[in-house]
Amino acid sequence: MVEKRHFRQLTPYIWELPKTYDPRMQVPARIFGSAEVFEQAFGDSSVQQLCNVAMLPGIVEAAMAMPDVHEGYGFPIGGVAAFPADTGLISPGGVGYDINCGVRMLASTLPQSEIMPHLEALTRTIYHNCPSGVGEGGAVHLSSRALDQVLESGATWAKANGYATREDLEATEDGGCIPGARPEAVPQRARERGVPQLGSLGAGNHFLEIDVVDEIFDADVARDFGLQEGCVVVQIHCGSRGLGHEVCGQYLRRLQDAPQRYNIPIADRELAAAPLNSPEGRDYLAAMFAAANYAFANRQVLAHFVRLSFEQVLAGKVRDWQLRQVYDVAHNIAKIETHIVGGKPVKLVVHRKGATRAFPPGHPDLAARFQKTGQPVLVPGSMGTTSFVLVGTPQAMAETFGSTCHGAGRTMSRKAATRQTRGEQVQAELRRQGIFVQTGSLRGLAEEAPQAYKDVSLVVDSVVGAGLARKVARVRPIAVIKG
Repeated sequence: MVEKRHFRQLTPYIWELPKTYDPRMQVPARIFGSAEVFEQAFGDSSVQQLCNVAMLPGIVEAAMAMPDVHEGYGFPIGGVAAFPADTGLISPGGVGYDINCGVRMLASTLPQSEIMPHLEALTRTIYHNCPSGVGEGGAVHLSSRALDQVLESGATWAKANGYATREDLEATEDGGCIPGARPEAVPQRARERGVPQLGSLGAGNHFLEIDVVDEIFDADVARDFGLQEGCVVVQIHCGSRGLGHEVCGQYLRRLQDAPQRYNIPIADRELAAAPLNSPEGRDYLAAMFAAANYAFANRQVLAHFVRLSFEQVLAGKVRDWQLRQVYDVAHNIAKIETHIVGGKPVKLVVHRKGATRAFPPGHPDLAARFQKTGQPVLVPGSMGTTSFVLVGTPQAMAETFGSTCHGAGRTMSRKAATRQTRGEQVQAELRRQGIFVQTGSLRGLAEEAPQAYKDVSLVVDSVVGAGLARKVARVRPIAVIKG
């Protein structure tokens, strides 16, 4: 088993396991984080998983772990790995079950003082308008034909059907739609699960949060993002629901024998992979893009009903209840991107599992409004703690294929969390902190207790110290909605 002593420290925030550690390693394995974060990485199997990823044939540069790294399926959560798009691999374990789990932030000019008299009513109205929970249906029930349209066009379907604005799409990664999705590649059971769930939050670590901008670190960029200190913002954290889970599960089963058939040595059966240019690889990529588009549409529909809730509760009672989108980022995804490798531009398939794209100012894939600032990066903390808005940097492009952290990262499993605390205790503690909680499951609260996660400030300070992102603003919760 790989140990701390096997690593060498390259910088105060980069730790490397040389590929000489194991003859099967194709590239080094790197962990980004402070000394404290590096120590925390050895609390589960995530470091060994990272080492296993470094053994995959064709992997480029290094197998990378962001400071929020923790154990996942195959790849560690917080893992980044890239392969040549023409000859490389695609691995469902490098994306995850919740395809395009991500975060959307909406900002207002509404001061906290104006919302407080209406906070409980607003929270309950959002809870009613935005269904949540395991297996719960969504606000929009799709026909089979409409589902095809969502899978192909993502948030652009939402705009065509009155759930989005042009500005929303401009402030969404990839404009809310990834080309190359094929609905016919999505398994039938996944389609059945997706039909009733659009516009739903789900459960687990998914949440909808009303926050207040607590501190501004970069006034110019915050102004461009529409963030004002003391004003209310909303975060929506969810993904592709049962549809994405089913896509991942079925393709993992389909790819189980692919390593043997294509002579791909893997250190763990959970790393099942296929050549990107194989029939299985092309089908999975097309189905994964379709699930990602579903997730973009899902968060967009939720944003619509959050706005409706603000109108229902606050119209005529406050000066301005309008919510404008800051950004929407994807976490669990693999994308075809061009990066500089060996001094030359190379087309790669970049796996980001529990990692966020962090493109710098001037990147051609960013909308015009972000060319000067760089891409917004949304990093939610654990329930009841602060969250951060960051921005991408040129160093992230050079070091991590334009990637950074995606959240706080777990330090204990959900079962372990429920053994240590009860939902009633978590709810009471959040109330003492002035945070109103609306939930459908006290057990779910216990699973997501703040002590089950790393300190998000340590994670963010690590990516800032490593040069992978810059701080723009910090927000703190005043209301939390959980499934």
